[in-house]
This record gives sequence, C-alpha cells and structure tokens, in this order.
Amino acid sequence: MSNGDKLEILVEKEVSITKFPADERKIIAKAHDKYKKARAGIINTRHGQIHTPAFMPVGTKGTVKAMLPESVQTTGADIILGNTYHLMLQPGAKRVFKLGGLHKFMNWSKPLLTDSGGFQVMSLSKLRKITEEGVIFNSHIDGSKFMLSPESSTEIQYLLGSTITMAFDECTPYPSTYEQAKSSMELTSRWAKRSRKAFYSRDGYGQFGIIQGSIYNDLRLKSALDLIELDFEGYAIGGLAVGEGQELMFKVLDYAPDLLPINKPRYLMGVGKPADIIGAVQRGIDMFDCVIPTRSGRNGQAFTKYGVVNIRNSKYKEDNTPLEEDCLCPACKNYTKAYLHYLVKVKEILGAMLMTWHNLMYFQKLMLRIREYIAQGKDFDFIS
Repeated sequence: MSNGDKLEILVEKEVSITKFPADERKIIAKAHDKYKKARAGIINTRHGQIHTPAFMPVGTKGTVKAMLPESVQTTGADIILGNTYHLMLQPGAKRVFKLGGLHKFMNWSKPLLTDSGGFQVMSLSKLRKITEEGVIFNSHIDGSKFMLSPESSTEIQYLLGSTITMAFDECTPYPSTYEQAKSSMELTSRWAKRSRKAFYSRDGYGQFGIIQGSIYNDLRLKSALDLIELDFEGYAIGGLAVGEGQELMFKVLDYAPDLLPINKPRYLMGVGKPADIIGAVQRGIDMFDCVIPTRSGRNGQAFTKYGVVNIRNSKYKEDNTPLEEDCLCPACKNYTKAYLHYLVKVKEILGAMLMTWHNLMYFQKLMLRIREYIAQGKDFDFIS
C-alpha cells in the first residue's frame, strides 16, 4: 500500500484523519473506558460495507451449507468466509478466476474473506510436512501432492478475488511448550513477510496478518510487533479456540488486542459461541467466524434467546409453537417445532435449511444488538 492509503479513525473525542484506500474505506472505533474496549464501526470495501462487530458465516467450499447465497444475505450478513484449501483442490483457483472470480461463481456480491489454507493443512497432521518454504501435503480427496506457501496461498486468494486475503501462517496447536510456540510464531512472522510481499494491493481490498504465540504474552507481543511493521490492512488473532478453553482464551484477549493498531480491524479466528463473542467484543475484537450456527442447524440445534433448542427431542413432536415467537426467519414465521422436529428426524433437506437459516439470523441479530448497545454506551453482558 502507498503511504497515503490508511484508515480514518474516530476514538472517543480525539480525531485523527488519514485515508485508506482511495475509496475512503473507514472504521470507526469507540472505547468507552479502559475496562470496556468494545468497538463499533464500518469498513467500506470494494464489495460494500462491513458493520462491526461482525460475524462471518462460513462458506467453506464456496457455499454456506444448506443456504442459498441470497438467503444468507437476508439474515443480515455483510461478509462470508471461504476456504483456500478446499477451493484450491476443487474446483481450483484458476478455474474460478477464468469464470469471473468467486463472487460471480457463487452469486455473492458482498465482501468475501478467504483464510490462507494454513489451518486446514496443519490439521492434516499425517498428510503434511512443514518446511521453511511452506507446507507439502497430500490431498484428503485423492492423495495427490501439493505445496502451499505464502506466495501460492496469496496468489490463490487473488485468483479467487477475495475482498480480504489472509496471510499464510502456522496455527500453533494447543497445548504447546514455550519453545514450540516460539518456533511456530517466528515461522509465521517470516511467512507473513513473504505473504505481504506477494499481495497485490488494490483499492478496496486488504490483507490481514495473523498473530500467533499461543498463551504466552511475550510471544504475542513479539508476533504483533513483527506484523505491525508490515502495515497490514487488518490483524487477526490466531491460535485460539483450539482446546484451551474460555478462561485461557480470555486471558490472552485481555492482552493481545491492545497490542494491535486501534485504527485497524481485529479478527478473532474460529470463535463463534455467543458467550465467547460477547467476551471478545468487550476485549476489543471486531470480526468473528465459526461453523457453529450452520453445523448446529444441520444437527437439529437452534439458538434462541431462551437457550439452545435440540429439536430432535421427542417433547417437540407435537409442539405447535415456533422456535421463537418474535423471530422473523422463515422457520419461525411459517413452521412449528413439531414440523421442524419431523423434518430433522426423517433427515429432510428442508429441515437443515430452516434450522440453519434460523441460526444465522440469530447470530446476525446478536451482532446487531451488540453494535446498538456499543453505540448507546450500554453494557451488554446479559445478551444471549
């Protein structure tokens, strides 16, 4: 990016104005006091606005499972996430590029973030080998060999047409010793430099760096300093929600977000439980993604203001009430718990569609309420 391509930022009563990029993309952050770091903002991109705090539905293979893209839009989602690893294997990045990019390919006009593929490749364990150059791995589909590097991951995401590209990283597993976490973090920093160099800068598009360091604060600090030097358009906190539990995750989030530039988006990767989202927003996080609402929906679980409803439970087989009386999703407006129970029990596709639709709308309503409460300066501990 050029030196003039930065963000406009408003923090409390202090105003500092710069520009990023030429189309005046901006984020507005508000910190009410040192204990409440929640921020509400807008990121303007080439593909439209992202209202933050934002939850991104996961469209792993170029589709949010059990949903039409236009249906996802009706839930209130501003942005969805695609997966570089899966899309590079099928249908292939070059084919998607030839067909006009992922937005056109899947009929999604709003912003699109793609992960780097690193997390999926690292999770292959027995099928991959990590080197300084990148990761050599065998496809889980047919066993064919691939190399994914900072350069190739960045190129694939460019071919897909991602609004927000993620730098290639090694997701540090949990638990890790200090030395293991340090080595992993340092590799991620070296890969981040190569990812940044390979990124093709365009107005309205951005690349996020990913800080690692596991549960060790000094490693998180070093990782953040390394990445800030590269001047990414945003920053993600990786290596959490990998088994450490909420208490340890929040301890990291009590520290790590404060290391990052206040005028750039902060993304907590892979986190999606409502209580985790609320706690992370209170600690200064702006963006989230998770498969929880879609996977839970397909498995017959619905998120409601009264708690999680397992629609498979036999007590719902003659329940003539909706999942939620005041919900405007198609599942609640048009159908009863008894019908949803029946659909899920007999494994009808419509059951997965309706339950997923409800869950995605629940999450977007949650984010909307959080944004409203931040704007009004209200506490939102009780929101569920």
